[in-house]
Amino acid sequence: MDEKKIVIIGAGPTGLGAGYRLKELGYKNFQIYEREPYIGGLASSFTDSAGFTWDIGGHVMFSHYKYYDKCFEALMGNDYQQNMRECWIRMFNTWVPYPFQNNIRYLPKEICYECLVGLVEAQTRRDHKVARNFKEFMEAVFGDGICKYFMKPYNFKVWAHPPELMNKEWIGERVAVIDINRAIRNVVLHSDDFGWGPNNQFKFPLFGGTGEFYRRFAKPLQGHINLNKPVDFINLGKKEVRFKDGQVVPFDILISAMPLDRLCNDVIDGQLPREIKKAASMLRHSGGYMVGIGIRQPCPSTKSWMYFPEDNCPFYRVTYLSNYSPYMTPDNKTHYSLLCETSYSEFKPVDGRRIVDDTIRGLINAGLISERDQDDIVDTWCFHARYSYPTPSIERDTILGTVIPYLERHGIFSRGRFGMWKYEVSNTDHSLMQGVELVNRLLLGEPEVTIGMKYQSTADGRDAAVHERSAVAGSGDPRRAPATSSRFGHADAGDKQEVHTSEEELGVTTPRTGTS
Repeated sequence: MDEKKIVIIGAGPTGLGAGYRLKELGYKNFQIYEREPYIGGLASSFTDSAGFTWDIGGHVMFSHYKYYDKCFEALMGNDYQQNMRECWIRMFNTWVPYPFQNNIRYLPKEICYECLVGLVEAQTRRDHKVARNFKEFMEAVFGDGICKYFMKPYNFKVWAHPPELMNKEWIGERVAVIDINRAIRNVVLHSDDFGWGPNNQFKFPLFGGTGEFYRRFAKPLQGHINLNKPVDFINLGKKEVRFKDGQVVPFDILISAMPLDRLCNDVIDGQLPREIKKAASMLRHSGGYMVGIGIRQPCPSTKSWMYFPEDNCPFYRVTYLSNYSPYMTPDNKTHYSLLCETSYSEFKPVDGRRIVDDTIRGLINAGLISERDQDDIVDTWCFHARYSYPTPSIERDTILGTVIPYLERHGIFSRGRFGMWKYEVSNTDHSLMQGVELVNRLLLGEPEVTIGMKYQSTADGRDAAVHERSAVAGSGDPRRAPATSSRFGHADAGDKQEVHTSEEELGVTTPRTGTS
């Protein structure tokens, strides 16, 4: 039987996952088209002329999926390092262990008291189930103090959108709901509470950054990947894709990972109904600047990544990227690297011309480097991601419920971080599996799981999603070394595995994007 022609737009995790699964099933009639001269999308990495390797955001690799783990093992072999998570929050000129809401004892006493009183009031007098948006959810769960000093300022720095414009349905387990007794105990007994998470241990390629994993899809997909192929327009009636170079490619099925708003308003021809275009145009997102700072000094810290809610720096997160692999700098004994992430939107403008200088000044203000350390900065790198975070706005799910089914009735399947626009399932493993599961649906009739995933809040954030469990979930206490050095990354023997989905942020989640 003749195979239908499948065209895949985008060679990021979703497109590569779809192609890999098609090839695995013996399907031959498909092609992947990528506008850039490289594959990987927002999970790409770049090595600059100074010998530093940079990711587009602070990615770490952990997975909820056995299939993803098998892909990683098949493509990477032993060429990766297993790291122990160590993350912190910088506030009031001190370091607070992650997660913030479990460690308020580190704050000045009057601030700690304000946060604790607010938490008690929220837990005893407020009901998060009646919250109409993310702002009201935060206030009902964490109370006025924690919201004032951390949740609201941090989330605005990440999302670049007012929280009242965001829905609460995306949150689920991503924002750990704290137990009031646990909070009081930690304060009174001076207990450290480093929390749990799926990325307690995480994998990272030894060479080439996160992007190395996705570059290795090129070999099994040889003959199916076409680079430097930006789309000009899609003719919905004729089922044709026209590329900027003039090539026209017919399709029976089109899988698109490009931003859904652009697909509907800039790429598909005028046959798309006005109400579909208008709905897609109402989707919200933020952009981001990823700034790398290379310093000619031995690395001064064992930290993985850090969160910055205060306004003395433009970034919301900084990663000691050189701690992820000894090959991320020219010489790991004499150099280290910091990757700093700043978001922007119409609600939070950022001057891209000054972002590198502002980032360096922010690092000084936050106490990560000194004035004198500026003399040892030997490399700066900047990546501008115009689409960084898909905003879970209040109207998002209604829009998706209108646009996605219409496109699918015409043979167009929009998937991925910005194709499906669901941040809650847009980590790199989610994104790859969206492509895999779509192929399983189209060819094998199996239902997709990831895109319809539902989340709920629980007292401790555990067992909140129908999900395969991460093999490396566990305590994030940096004083606890992994119980095994196995490259398969099993959790500590006494750790209960769990199903948190966040890759990066805390408070909203806790790259790390998504930028994967």
